[in-house]
Amino acid sequence: MSDLPHLSGNDIREKFLKFYESQQHKILPSASLIPEDPTVMLTIAGMLPFKPIFLGQRKAPQPRATTSQKCIRTNDIENVGRTARHHTFFEMLGNFSFGDYFKEQAIAWAWELSTQVYKLPAERIVPSVFEEDDEAFAIWRDRIGIPEHRIQRMGEKDNFWESGITGPCGPCSELYYDFHPELGDKKIDLEDDSRFIEYYNLVFMQYNRDAAGKFTPLENKNIDTGLGLERMAQILQQVPNNYETDLIFPIIQTAAEIVGIDYGKVDEKTKTSLKVIGDHVRAVVHMVADGVTASNVGRGYILRRLIRRVIRHGRLIGIEGNFINKIAETAIALAESAYPNVREREEYIKSQLQREETQFLKTLDRGEKLLAEIIAKAANLGAKQISGEEAFELYDTYGFPLELTQEIAEEHGLSVDLAGFEREMEEQKNRSKDSHEAIDLMTQNALGEIVTASTETNFLGYTQLVAQSQVMGIVVINDRGSHNAQSAGAGDDVQIILDQTPFYGESGGQIGDRGYLSGDDVLIRIEDVQKEGNIFIHKGKVDRGTLNLGGIVHATIDRSCRRRIQANHTATHLLQAALKKVVDESVSQAGSLVSFDRLRFDFNSPRALTPEDIQQVEDLVNTWISEAHEADVNVMPLEEAKTKGATAMFGEKYADNVRVIDFPGVSMELCGGTHVHNTAEIGVFKIISETGISSGIRRIEAVAGAAILDYLNVRDRVVKELSDRFKVKPESIGDRVNNLQEELKATQKELEAAKQELALAKSDSLLSQAETVGEYKILVANLGAMDAKSLQSAAERLQQKLGEAAVVIASIPSEGKVSLVAAFSQKVIKEKQLQAGKFIGGIAKICGGGGGGRPNLAQAGGRDASKLDEALATARQQLIEGLG
Repeated sequence: MSDLPHLSGNDIREKFLKFYESQQHKILPSASLIPEDPTVMLTIAGMLPFKPIFLGQRKAPQPRATTSQKCIRTNDIENVGRTARHHTFFEMLGNFSFGDYFKEQAIAWAWELSTQVYKLPAERIVPSVFEEDDEAFAIWRDRIGIPEHRIQRMGEKDNFWESGITGPCGPCSELYYDFHPELGDKKIDLEDDSRFIEYYNLVFMQYNRDAAGKFTPLENKNIDTGLGLERMAQILQQVPNNYETDLIFPIIQTAAEIVGIDYGKVDEKTKTSLKVIGDHVRAVVHMVADGVTASNVGRGYILRRLIRRVIRHGRLIGIEGNFINKIAETAIALAESAYPNVREREEYIKSQLQREETQFLKTLDRGEKLLAEIIAKAANLGAKQISGEEAFELYDTYGFPLELTQEIAEEHGLSVDLAGFEREMEEQKNRSKDSHEAIDLMTQNALGEIVTASTETNFLGYTQLVAQSQVMGIVVINDRGSHNAQSAGAGDDVQIILDQTPFYGESGGQIGDRGYLSGDDVLIRIEDVQKEGNIFIHKGKVDRGTLNLGGIVHATIDRSCRRRIQANHTATHLLQAALKKVVDESVSQAGSLVSFDRLRFDFNSPRALTPEDIQQVEDLVNTWISEAHEADVNVMPLEEAKTKGATAMFGEKYADNVRVIDFPGVSMELCGGTHVHNTAEIGVFKIISETGISSGIRRIEAVAGAAILDYLNVRDRVVKELSDRFKVKPESIGDRVNNLQEELKATQKELEAAKQELALAKSDSLLSQAETVGEYKILVANLGAMDAKSLQSAAERLQQKLGEAAVVIASIPSEGKVSLVAAFSQKVIKEKQLQAGKFIGGIAKICGGGGGGRPNLAQAGGRDASKLDEALATARQQLIEGLG
């Protein structure tokens, strides 16, 4: 081991990329953690950015590529910090061949990289192959010179890669590093994690599997590989786990310094928390840098969960207050040389993390209060255990660590239902389990076959609204699925590829054009247009006639829809420019939708907008519209556009040459969408709503141009209906509604008072039913359909009138629901040691419920009204026994 070169993580990454660059691979930058692929939430593998190429939906820009790809996986998040090699964030070094070289060259280069570049001893490398892949086995044996007994044949589970039931697939060959070669190679067990670590996976994508399970060799065979940067760092830096490499350990050390501990001297539990902090801070820094914002859904939920786990583990090791940004500074410093965007967006990253941390610390405080209530409730009920459901709510909603719940519970003589907690955890995993953790290459196979054979669609829509086009591909969709077709007839749902088109394909937030294709006695309504790479997919239905492959059609877009969408898209640009002026220059787009009838603009904002802000933004946009600014549209190199100050959407991938939409003095953005030629064409702009959709993200919905008329017509119709119904003028509707609300409040108060009076009168009639037990009175009764508040008032009144007494009364306020109240006098409490809270909680359990309260007055509920008579009989018997 001591002969291994000690390479830093940055050195390992650079040597990998340079090695494959010397083998004519083009070095490509890491794709964003927010993938283009809608089937996954985050970039989960190094090959994901190339999925359209492997599917044949996009032409490879070059036959060979190499990348260092940022990845996030959270499907086994509970193992992070507990094993040597589990991470949420990791870097996958990969080399890819798109129909160029195949097995022999891939294996030879993997061996050369391992032994010549990284200087791994040949005797420490053990390759595995798919059990039926004799070709790969022979290459390792004959070309590389590995003894047969060291080449491990593995089954389909370990060494056969597939995207799904159908689609591209193929065998794998994996390279393992042996930490203990002194154990010999007679009984090699690659499952032994203490001895072997898999560090390089070579996927030979050579087959296509159809629905019947039949394998057909691919015409163009591909190579997809992945070398784990963290794993190679563990090997070369000779440390016991990935966390102690220079990629992560400085982050761990920063966390340890904050709390004043030495990583090398703490127990395993504390080390686990430090590892979780190191891994997760690295992950959240890159996620926020790539544009993920914390929320309760999708990738935003993943980010929020990771941040909360960091804070929870910080608490476990004794960190109080805000601390995450100090650790994030170390993570940013470690990443900036390979990923400059983390330094460029440092302030934004810190602001997002601090906002989320501060908010969660308040949540944690609420969790502590809830735990105190749960413990008090358990004590009142005489329970010995906190339920798994309650412990999981603390864990999942309030970020309260299970260990902390157990510790505090034990101080109060309680345990935690761990089996129940695990059940809740498993249910949560099943609810949120990311079906996107596997890359699905089987979708749209029928379409993919056409795309493979098609050239890029020539888009004419910037200058033409009508074009004569040739049909290059037809997919017919029916109940049996989708299939390539030579023709499509009336009634068929179709997806059509043309050689050229005026139809805009959905991208950049702008939805696709509508219109129709027509020819000799054939008409197809086009409802949507999507893009697969640079190939446009026209989705629609054949209204009449027969559409034939290779036929000529006239492609015509709906001019009215196009005008509407142009107005909304340009209005979106003006909106962003106005927000920068009115709110803050740092405002940036976080998402958008440009449709025919409206526009939606999501943006990062340091603060919420006031009504005055919104009005000022709207007025400014309308001013620019009335000033009739001409559009200046140019295509130029990306760097030139940035130098000129063009606004780009963060995280968006741009080509070397970009289209710039410039309304001089107002707005200049990189954009491939369709726009008006002059702002005056928009007509008018109106903001409909402004809301917060997640922490630090605001959303504006608005309408512009002709869509304004639709908006006004709807509002006018509503106003007329209200005016007629209330028999007032439109300007008086507000006053009339206020008056009605006041009348309703007054009526509700009168009704409430009447209910109270009725309840008291009804309760007074029960006084004669009270029983005498020794020197006490007891009263147990069912008052029928009485609400819970009135029931409580009745119980208090009865107890006061009866004097030294115990009162238990019930009602059924709604179908199936039970309310119970116990009211005990002070003498009952002190001399007979009966407490209303504990007593009524036990009675409520009979009706499938629970509850509690003060010793003298307590309320409970139940879900099974059929058990109420039994519950009241039990209450009477227990009171007789307790007071006798």
